Amino acid sequence: MTEGADEGAGTVVADDAGQAADTSGQAVVIAFGQTLKTLRVRAGLEREEFGRRIGYSASTVASYEQGRRIPSPRTIERADEVLDAGGLLTVWKEQVERAQYPLFFQGMATLEKEALELLAYDTHVLNGLLQTEDYTRAVLHMRRPVLDQETVEQRVAARLARQDIFDRWPAPLLSFVIEEAALRHPWGGKAVHRGQLEHLLLIGEKQNVELQVMPTDREYNAGVDGAFTVLTRKDGMRFVYTEVQGTSALQTEPEQTTLAAARYGIIRSQALPSRESLDFVERLLRSL
Repeated sequence: MTEGADEGAGTVVADDAGQAADTSGQAVVIAFGQTLKTLRVRAGLEREEFGRRIGYSASTVASYEQGRRIPSPRTIERADEVLDAGGLLTVWKEQVERAQYPLFFQGMATLEKEALELLAYDTHVLNGLLQTEDYTRAVLHMRRPVLDQETVEQRVAARLARQDIFDRWPAPLLSFVIEEAALRHPWGGKAVHRGQLEHLLLIGEKQNVELQVMPTDREYNAGVDGAFTVLTRKDGMRFVYTEVQGTSALQTEPEQTTLAAARYGIIRSQALPSRESLDFVERLLRSL
């Protein structure tokens, strides 16, 4: 997906070139690392001392400087302060944060930060906003072509960072309808599966979250065309995001986004109510 959503376009399509992902994003991370190193050396600090001041080891600092790891926005702010950089590092925050996501998801990641409402229907794998760290890592390790370990860890961190949407204030309205099949897949093994189901129960109790299960025995399901997410921004503009096989599409055309929102409403009506859905997850967890 492109960096942002073009309001004049009906659909924006992007893909992820496998393990290489986004070379422009990697270039940003490398350039930031070089800037960080230059400012650290100018300040006369060894990696160990600088790392101690920002709360990381010398090896982690080296990873940042060499573009092998991506620091959080808070870490960038702290580094700018310690090095008395006058904003030379914080100016990179937005670009560096965006670079942690695969190219096809960068636009959606930006929109999630502005969401007033998010409606997600998932069929095969749980939505990234609902995943535990172990579940995320297990799913990423199954990617083909195989992702290198640094890319896996980068994407795990990025996916977990997105989950601050649950604690944001004012709280966005979040609704998830999950196919039973996605709940039953034991990605990562039994322990990971149990941990993921326990995590869903906790999320499902949040006041701004509605979590519903679509049982496989339903004779009618308006979601036959697959997973999708409808997101409404604070300015009222609505987007529909779909993703398959490393390719994504972001629709902004009013007729299509309105139809998608209506379709989601039908799906919700066909799924189990929230309380029954949490009971369903509890029963599944006890059966493991």
